[in-house]
Amino acid sequence: MISRTGFPVSICNTLRASVVLVAIAIWPAPAVTQVQQGPPPPEVGPERGSLVIVGGAMRSAEIYERFIELAGGPDAHIVLVPTAGGAAEYDEFYQGLNAWRRHGARNLTLLHTIDPSEADTDEFIEPLKTAGGVFFFGGRQWRLVDSYGGTKTEEAFRSVLERGGVIGGSSAGASIQGSFLVRGDTRTNTIMMGDHQRGFAYLRNVGIDQHVLRRNRQFDMIEVVEAHPELLGIGLDEDTALIVQGDRAQVLGRSYALIYDNQATTGDTGKFYFLAPGDRFNLATREATRPSMTQSPIQGVEKKPWGSGT
Repeated sequence: MISRTGFPVSICNTLRASVVLVAIAIWPAPAVTQVQQGPPPPEVGPERGSLVIVGGAMRSAEIYERFIELAGGPDAHIVLVPTAGGAAEYDEFYQGLNAWRRHGARNLTLLHTIDPSEADTDEFIEPLKTAGGVFFFGGRQWRLVDSYGGTKTEEAFRSVLERGGVIGGSSAGASIQGSFLVRGDTRTNTIMMGDHQRGFAYLRNVGIDQHVLRRNRQFDMIEVVEAHPELLGIGLDEDTALIVQGDRAQVLGRSYALIYDNQATTGDTGKFYFLAPGDRFNLATREATRPSMTQSPIQGVEKKPWGSGT
């Protein structure tokens, strides 16, 4: 049978089917929404940026160099905060600047006030808007809270992290980075849980001690974790740093970091363990590893609550 087109009907039917198939092929299919799930946000450390937490007496070139690198290199703008030292004023002759210059930092700003109303002004925080890094010098950590806590300056410090910069500190400048302020008493630094207990919380649910081995302080953090079992205690010896990105931490420097986790025991009753330079620590899972040919757990540490016996 011949159709009106002049082709046999069977051929026309084939052509129509082909046209329908072509139409289906070229008609855009409904878009399928792809939900891209990234990694979960950190539980303990900062979502962006890095921390350099130093246990005091910072001398190692590798710590300075790592901080400068994380800030953006030798020309990066680094804001140095000496307020914990307790002087009313600091100027361009402050000796704390010298080591940074020796290690290659070329764009330094000293930021200091003891007046929280000044710290709460837009004019005061202007240098922080272009900073790739902020570093807190040592002294007494509660002075940092009294000067900057709850002000625009504290917010501007955190903004440096949020745009991918680095915050660091040595001694008092290490302790201020935890959420619980260890040795924050205004009377003496021998009181572990004093009249100031709020840090700047760059690490959440963490208390940080410093000078721990040099000053025989290795047992002091135990009372803090026993009183606040939700806290992770971190102790850092002098010239030793913990480099933190997200929930990942690595030890850098010349001595040891100490971990106080009330769910981890060494031996029968040990309540802290040591991390050597190069060791890694997951702040969320509280798992420590030592690099070798493969990542291996730290020896002698058992997941066992404090006081649970053998």
